[in-house]
Amino acid sequence: MARPSPTAPDQRPIVAFDFDGTLTVADSFTAFLAWRAGRGRHLRGLAKLAPAVAGYLRDRDRGRLKAAAVHEFLKGAPRAVLEGEALAFARASAARLLRPDALATWRRWGAEGARRVIVTASPELTVAPFARDLGAEALIGTRLAFDAQDRVGGGFVGENCRGPEKVRRLREAFGPDVRLAAAYGDTSGDREMLAIADVRGFKVFKARP
Repeated sequence: MARPSPTAPDQRPIVAFDFDGTLTVADSFTAFLAWRAGRGRHLRGLAKLAPAVAGYLRDRDRGRLKAAAVHEFLKGAPRAVLEGEALAFARASAARLLRPDALATWRRWGAEGARRVIVTASPELTVAPFARDLGAEALIGTRLAFDAQDRVGGGFVGENCRGPEKVRRLREAFGPDVRLAAAYGDTSGDREMLAIADVRGFKVFKARP
Protein backbone atom coordinates (compact mmCIF):
# COMPACT_ATOMS: atom_id res chain seq x y z
CA MET A 1 0.00 0.00 0.00
CA ALA A 2 1.38 3.40 -0.96
CA ARG A 3 2.06 5.79 1.84
CA PRO A 4 0.17 9.11 1.74
CA SER A 5 2.25 12.08 0.77
CA PRO A 6 3.33 14.13 3.81
CA THR A 7 2.26 17.23 1.91
CA ALA A 8 -1.18 15.91 0.99
CA PRO A 9 -3.94 18.41 1.86
CA ASP A 10 -5.79 17.78 5.11
CA GLN A 11 -9.22 16.52 4.11
CA ARG A 12 -10.69 16.40 7.61
CA PRO A 13 -13.87 18.44 8.10
CA ILE A 14 -13.48 21.86 9.70
CA VAL A 15 -15.73 22.94 12.55
CA ALA A 16 -15.64 26.55 13.74
CA PHE A 17 -16.69 27.76 17.17
CA ASP A 18 -17.13 31.35 18.24
CA PHE A 19 -15.66 31.78 21.72
CA ASP A 20 -17.38 34.47 23.81
CA GLY A 21 -20.99 33.59 24.53
CA THR A 22 -20.72 30.33 22.59
CA LEU A 23 -18.02 28.28 24.28
CA THR A 24 -18.21 30.63 27.27
CA VAL A 25 -20.99 32.16 29.35
CA ALA A 26 -19.52 35.67 29.22
CA ASP A 27 -17.16 37.92 27.30
CA SER A 28 -13.72 36.61 28.18
CA PHE A 29 -11.82 39.73 27.13
CA THR A 30 -13.93 42.02 29.31
CA ALA A 31 -13.46 39.57 32.18
CA PHE A 32 -9.70 39.44 31.56
CA LEU A 33 -9.38 43.22 31.62
CA ALA A 34 -11.30 43.43 34.91
CA TRP A 35 -9.25 40.60 36.44
CA ARG A 36 -5.97 42.11 35.34
CA ALA A 37 -6.73 45.68 36.39
CA GLY A 38 -8.28 45.03 39.78
CA ARG A 39 -11.50 46.65 40.93
CA GLY A 40 -10.31 50.22 41.50
CA ARG A 41 -8.22 50.51 38.34
CA HIS A 42 -10.96 48.84 36.31
CA LEU A 43 -13.64 51.28 37.49
CA ARG A 44 -11.40 54.27 36.76
CA GLY A 45 -10.68 52.89 33.31
CA LEU A 46 -14.35 52.37 32.58
CA ALA A 47 -15.03 55.98 33.52
CA LYS A 48 -12.39 57.14 31.05
CA LEU A 49 -14.03 55.00 28.37
CA ALA A 50 -17.36 56.84 28.68
CA PRO A 51 -16.81 58.90 25.47
CA ALA A 52 -15.94 55.71 23.55
CA VAL A 53 -19.09 54.02 24.85
CA ALA A 54 -21.15 57.04 23.79
CA GLY A 55 -19.56 56.78 20.35
CA TYR A 56 -20.45 53.11 20.15
CA LEU A 57 -24.08 53.89 20.94
CA ARG A 58 -24.07 56.17 17.89
CA ASP A 59 -22.12 54.13 15.37
CA ARG A 60 -22.19 50.55 16.76
CA ASP A 61 -18.53 50.16 15.84
CA ARG A 62 -17.41 47.38 18.16
CA GLY A 63 -13.87 47.46 16.79
CA ARG A 64 -13.42 51.11 17.72
CA LEU A 65 -14.75 50.51 21.23
CA LYS A 66 -12.47 47.50 21.70
CA ALA A 67 -9.47 49.47 20.47
CA ALA A 68 -10.26 52.15 23.05
CA ALA A 69 -10.36 49.51 25.79
CA VAL A 70 -7.04 48.07 24.62
CA HIS A 71 -5.50 51.53 24.67
CA GLU A 72 -6.83 52.26 28.17
CA PHE A 73 -6.06 48.96 29.87
CA LEU A 74 -3.22 47.32 27.91
CA LYS A 75 -1.16 49.97 26.11
CA GLY A 76 2.53 49.54 26.95
CA ALA A 77 2.19 46.02 28.37
CA PRO A 78 5.07 43.75 27.29
CA ARG A 79 3.96 40.81 25.18
CA ALA A 80 5.65 38.23 27.44
CA VAL A 81 4.02 39.67 30.57
CA LEU A 82 0.61 39.76 28.90
CA GLU A 83 0.96 36.16 27.74
CA GLY A 84 1.73 35.08 31.29
CA GLU A 85 -1.25 36.98 32.62
CA ALA A 86 -3.52 35.46 29.97
CA LEU A 87 -2.37 31.98 31.00
CA ALA A 88 -2.98 32.71 34.68
CA PHE A 89 -6.44 34.10 33.88
CA ALA A 90 -7.39 31.05 31.82
CA ARG A 91 -6.32 28.69 34.59
CA ALA A 92 -8.23 30.69 37.19
CA SER A 93 -11.43 31.18 35.20
CA ALA A 94 -11.94 28.31 32.73
CA ALA A 95 -14.09 26.29 35.11
CA ARG A 96 -16.55 29.16 35.61
CA LEU A 97 -16.51 30.43 32.02
CA LEU A 98 -16.80 27.39 29.75
CA ARG A 99 -20.24 25.98 28.94
CA PRO A 100 -20.60 22.23 29.62
CA ASP A 101 -22.90 21.59 26.65
CA ALA A 102 -20.59 23.50 24.29
CA LEU A 103 -17.65 21.48 25.58
CA ALA A 104 -19.57 18.25 24.96
CA THR A 105 -20.15 19.25 21.33
CA TRP A 106 -16.53 20.35 21.00
CA ARG A 107 -15.34 16.96 22.24
CA ARG A 108 -17.79 15.07 20.02
CA TRP A 109 -16.44 16.75 16.92
CA GLY A 110 -12.93 15.99 18.08
CA ALA A 111 -13.79 12.33 18.54
CA GLU A 112 -15.15 12.32 14.99
CA GLY A 113 -11.82 13.58 13.67
CA ALA A 114 -12.80 17.13 12.76
CA ARG A 115 -10.40 20.05 12.79
CA ARG A 116 -11.77 22.31 15.51
CA VAL A 117 -11.14 26.02 15.08
CA ILE A 118 -11.93 28.87 17.46
CA VAL A 119 -12.88 32.04 15.55
CA THR A 120 -13.28 35.00 17.89
CA ALA A 121 -13.41 38.75 18.02
CA SER A 122 -11.39 38.64 21.24
CA PRO A 123 -7.62 39.03 20.96
CA GLU A 124 -5.82 35.86 19.95
CA LEU A 125 -3.31 36.44 22.73
CA THR A 126 -5.88 36.28 25.53
CA VAL A 127 -7.82 33.34 24.09
CA ALA A 128 -4.71 31.31 23.22
CA PRO A 129 -4.38 29.55 26.62
CA PHE A 130 -8.00 28.38 26.42
CA ALA A 131 -7.48 27.20 22.83
CA ARG A 132 -4.38 25.22 23.78
CA ASP A 133 -6.11 23.54 26.72
CA LEU A 134 -9.07 22.63 24.52
CA GLY A 135 -6.81 21.14 21.85
CA ALA A 136 -7.94 23.52 19.11
CA GLU A 137 -6.26 22.90 15.77
CA ALA A 138 -6.33 26.63 15.03
CA LEU A 139 -7.19 29.94 16.65
CA ILE A 140 -8.36 32.90 14.58
CA GLY A 141 -8.96 36.15 16.43
CA THR A 142 -8.31 39.85 16.60
CA ARG A 143 -4.56 40.53 16.56
CA LEU A 144 -3.11 43.09 18.95
CA ALA A 145 -0.52 45.47 17.54
CA PHE A 146 2.88 45.59 19.25
CA ASP A 147 5.55 48.28 18.94
CA ALA A 148 9.26 47.91 18.29
CA GLN A 149 9.84 47.09 21.98
CA ASP A 150 7.24 44.31 21.79
CA ARG A 151 4.76 46.24 23.92
CA VAL A 152 1.06 46.67 23.20
CA GLY A 153 0.67 49.65 20.90
CA GLY A 154 -3.00 50.24 21.62
CA GLY A 155 -4.51 49.06 18.34
CA PHE A 156 -4.91 46.04 16.09
CA VAL A 157 -3.13 44.42 13.20
CA GLY A 158 -5.91 44.18 10.63
CA GLU A 159 -9.61 44.32 11.45
CA ASN A 160 -11.64 43.36 14.46
CA CYS A 161 -12.38 39.66 13.80
CA ARG A 162 -16.15 39.89 13.53
CA GLY A 163 -18.79 39.46 10.84
CA PRO A 164 -17.32 39.25 7.30
CA GLU A 165 -13.81 39.39 8.77
CA LYS A 166 -14.33 35.94 10.31
CA VAL A 167 -14.97 34.46 6.87
CA ARG A 168 -12.07 36.36 5.34
CA ARG A 169 -9.71 35.02 7.97
CA LEU A 170 -11.04 31.47 7.56
CA ARG A 171 -10.38 31.71 3.83
CA GLU A 172 -6.93 33.08 4.54
CA ALA A 173 -6.21 30.09 6.77
CA PHE A 174 -7.91 27.28 4.85
CA GLY A 175 -8.28 28.48 1.27
CA PRO A 176 -10.77 30.56 -0.73
CA ASP A 177 -13.22 27.68 -1.13
CA VAL A 178 -13.34 26.71 2.54
CA ARG A 179 -16.57 25.07 3.63
CA LEU A 180 -17.30 24.30 7.27
CA ALA A 181 -18.86 21.04 8.38
CA ALA A 182 -20.40 23.02 11.24
CA ALA A 183 -20.21 26.42 12.85
CA TYR A 184 -21.48 27.68 16.19
CA GLY A 185 -22.10 31.27 17.24
CA ASP A 186 -24.39 33.49 19.27
CA THR A 187 -24.44 37.01 17.77
CA SER A 188 -24.97 38.81 14.48
CA GLY A 189 -21.18 38.89 14.18
CA ASP A 190 -21.24 35.13 13.57
CA ARG A 191 -23.86 35.01 10.82
CA GLU A 192 -21.43 35.19 7.89
CA MET A 193 -19.41 32.34 9.36
CA LEU A 194 -22.52 30.25 9.91
CA ALA A 195 -23.56 30.89 6.30
CA ILE A 196 -20.60 28.86 4.99
CA ALA A 197 -21.37 25.87 7.25
CA ASP A 198 -23.42 22.75 6.61
CA VAL A 199 -24.56 22.60 10.25
CA ARG A 200 -25.44 26.03 11.64
CA GLY A 201 -25.65 26.21 15.41
CA PHE A 202 -26.94 29.62 16.46
CA LYS A 203 -27.44 30.12 20.20
CA VAL A 204 -27.69 26.38 20.73
CA PHE A 205 -25.65 26.22 23.92
CA LYS A 206 -27.42 27.26 27.11
CA ALA A 207 -25.77 25.39 30.00
CA ARG A 208 -23.82 27.16 32.70
CA PRO A 209 -20.96 25.72 34.75
